[in-house]
This record gives sequence, structure tokens and C-alpha cells, in this order.
Amino acid sequence: MQLLVIQRVVGRLLTVFSLAMVPPMVVSLIYSDGALAPFIEAFLVTAITGLILWLPVRSHRREMRLRDGFVIVVLFWTVLGSFGALPFLLADSHSLGFFDALFESISGLTTTGATVIEGIDRLPPSIQFYRQQLQWMGGMGIIVLAVAIMPMLGIGGMQLYRAETPGPIKDSKLTPRITESAKALWYIYLALTVACMLAYWAAGMDLFDAIAHSFSTVAIGGFSTHDESMGYFFGKPMVEVVAIIFMLLSGVNFALHFVAWRSRSIAGYLQDPEFRAYVFILLLVTVLTTSYLALTHSFPHVGHAVLHGVFQAVSIGTTTGFTTQDYSLWPGFLPVLLLFTSFIGGCAGSTGGGMKVIRFLLLLKQGLREVMRVIHPNAVIPIKIGRKPVSNKVVDAVWGFFAAYVGLFIFFMLLLMADGLDQVTAFSAVAASINNLGPGLGEVSTSYASISDFSKAVLALAMLMGRLEIFTLLVLLTPAFWRK
Repeated sequence: MQLLVIQRVVGRLLTVFSLAMVPPMVVSLIYSDGALAPFIEAFLVTAITGLILWLPVRSHRREMRLRDGFVIVVLFWTVLGSFGALPFLLADSHSLGFFDALFESISGLTTTGATVIEGIDRLPPSIQFYRQQLQWMGGMGIIVLAVAIMPMLGIGGMQLYRAETPGPIKDSKLTPRITESAKALWYIYLALTVACMLAYWAAGMDLFDAIAHSFSTVAIGGFSTHDESMGYFFGKPMVEVVAIIFMLLSGVNFALHFVAWRSRSIAGYLQDPEFRAYVFILLLVTVLTTSYLALTHSFPHVGHAVLHGVFQAVSIGTTTGFTTQDYSLWPGFLPVLLLFTSFIGGCAGSTGGGMKVIRFLLLLKQGLREVMRVIHPNAVIPIKIGRKPVSNKVVDAVWGFFAAYVGLFIFFMLLLMADGLDQVTAFSAVAASINNLGPGLGEVSTSYASISDFSKAVLALAMLMGRLEIFTLLVLLTPAFWRK
């Protein structure tokens, strides 16, 4: 373990992160909302801390190892979440304690979208903007952004990229150089954000809301500048249509967007097994949701049932977490169906949460293979994604991930129940946190403000586990990782 290398990288990256306080300062000055001071103070504290870490070791240049990459990823997300909480903690517009501010910050950075703030409409515009910006920064992973600027920082980035990039196959690159890959991802991410903002603006949002909601839509985040979330724009159906389109696009593997842009063809999407499974799952859930809403006459018009059903199926299925209504009050099995859909989540390499479609697909194929082995014990039955066989090493890794996912889920749920939460609330809160979804059921259907500080700390850890895909954080807890 190269502690000086880790200190140098974290210090420099923390210094860069202090610049995240500048855009909210500009918003505060434009709107004269009286919330400038917290951002100035947070900027100074973050920048000075970063410089204190970086300056003593600025000339210590060594090649970063994979273990260093894992430590930096975990440290950066935890340290970043802590410093990102400063504006919430220092602002006078709302009284948030330490755990509330930390929960809000980590929820934003992990693109979970769970909130403890009630009265979001009354927040200063700069605070509203900052919440959305946190999600946008966390959407593609701040470490991937750091990889894009690694030449400027003077350090290599492959180890960080391998530790941060989601999905079961982590060594694939879009371009020969990892820095160029990261830049390509961010160009696509930025282009989608701008397109989403313009579409929202054209659909009837004002410019501030269009920018803010484009941040959280493309990031699959779910934060809104209004307590009613997307329900605030009721009567503007095109807003929901725009949200559906860009949630779907953001839940797709960004490598497919890159290939489509480079080849000027959509053939890559149609040929990708994960993309086809992604579309099929969301289509199936959408049909079930809209049909059940129509059959139970939950809305006065069938058109409303279709629009709300499609929106919520896509929003929850991609783990965005926008709501047009409190879906926990919907009839029958729908709330649980939507919540379970979030366990699958988006595609690998997307901004979505959950276990990822490719893992679900591999688990399903492995299950079917075991059934066939019962019938034909001596048969050699390979698992294929598309026409390519998948190695047993990858399948074993997926099963290991699934086992860890279920084990941690049960552990977190028992902790919440021990803290006094009922079964529905505890189950849905952990599901919404570890899947980076946001809204749950029961007591946490609209806000997490009423639960205890202990439960908030547990759920913040669950959010980090979900965002770092379990193993990145778990590996640091193993004795083997720390042996020389």
C-alpha cells in the first residue's frame, strides 16, 4: 500500500472538488437568495484541506497500483460525501443535523435521490441547484471524471477506472487509451444533459428547472427542485414524455452510445443482448402496470393511467426515482412489483443503479443451465451472451456478487428493524438505498426525515455499497487485501 500516493491523489482531487461550490455561488448571486456564505465557507474548508493533504507529497510520483485504486475510490466517495455535506450543514434556510446533511450529500452523489429535506420548494435556489449538481457529478462517477483529467494531475488512471467502472466485465475500453475512454464517456454524458435541458425547456419548464432536472434525469438521480417531484408539472404531459425518453437513454450502457455515435448507426443497440433484455423488462413491467391501473380504474381517464404507468415503470425500473404520484398508494401488487424491478436496474456502464441487467441475465441463464443439467447430467452446456460464451470465472463472480448483495440486504434490513422500523419500511428503505433508487414504501415513501440518525447512517452505507457495487468496498474489509 502506497500511502503517500493515496494522500497525493485524494488531496488533489479534493482540491478540484472544491470548485463544485462555485456554480451554486453564482446562482446565489443571480437570485440574491442569501445563501452565499455557506458555499464560500465550504469552498475554503474543502480547498484548504485538499491543499494540506497534497502539498507535502506533491513531488511524490509513483505508479499507482490496483490496491491503491480501490482505497482511493472508497476514500474519495466517503471523504467527498462528508465535504459535500458542508453547505447543507452550514445553511440557515433549513436546520439539518450532521447525519441529515451527510445523508443528503451521499444520496446526491450516489444518485440515490432519497431526501430528508421537507419543503424543497422553499429552499434558496442555490441550495436547490447544488442538490441537482451533486447528482450530475455522481452520475458517471467522479472517479471517471478524475481519470479524464489525470494527465493534468500527473498520475495514471487505469487502476481507478477498473475499480469504479460498473459491470461484471471491467477491462473493456472504448478507445486504446483509458483517458480518451473517460473523455468519450463525459462528452456523451454532457451532450445528453444539454439535449435533455433543451427538451425540458421546450416542453414547458422554466430555464432553471430545465437545467436542474436535466442534471438529475441524465444522472438517473431523481432529486427535484419541488416536493411533488415531476408531479409539480402536472398538466404538461410533454415534460413526462421527455423524462421517459432520457431516463431510458441514460439507463443504457454508455459504450453503446459511443459506438452508435462513432458508427452513425443504431445497429449496436439492436445487436446487444443486454440492451434487448433491458427494453423487454421495462416493456413488460410497463404493460403490467398500465393494464392494472386501467382495470382498477385508478385514474378517471385511460390516458392518465397509461402516462402515469409508463412514467413510474421507467422511473423506478431505471432507478431514477422521479414520481408523478405517491406510487406506494397504488392498488394491489404494483408498488412491490416496481420496487422489485429496481433490483435489476439499468445496464452495466450506465448511470443506473441496481444489480444491472447483464448480471440478471447471467443469473437467469445459469439457473436455466442448472435445470438442464438435472435432465442431462453429462451434458456440457455453455452460457452465452449473444453468440459469445461466457467464462465460468465471470459466472462465478456474478453469483458471488449476488450472494453478497442478498447477504448485505438482509443485514441492513435487520439493523433497521432492530432500530424500530416496520418490515415494509425497512425492506423498502434498504431496497431503495442499495439500488440507488430513492423513494421507498411505508414511512419512507416521500421522505426519510422521520427515521433515526442510526437508520440514516445505515442507509447511507447501503447507498455507498450500491454505488460502488459491493465488492469495491467489501474488499477493503478482507485481511488478504492488507497483506503485503
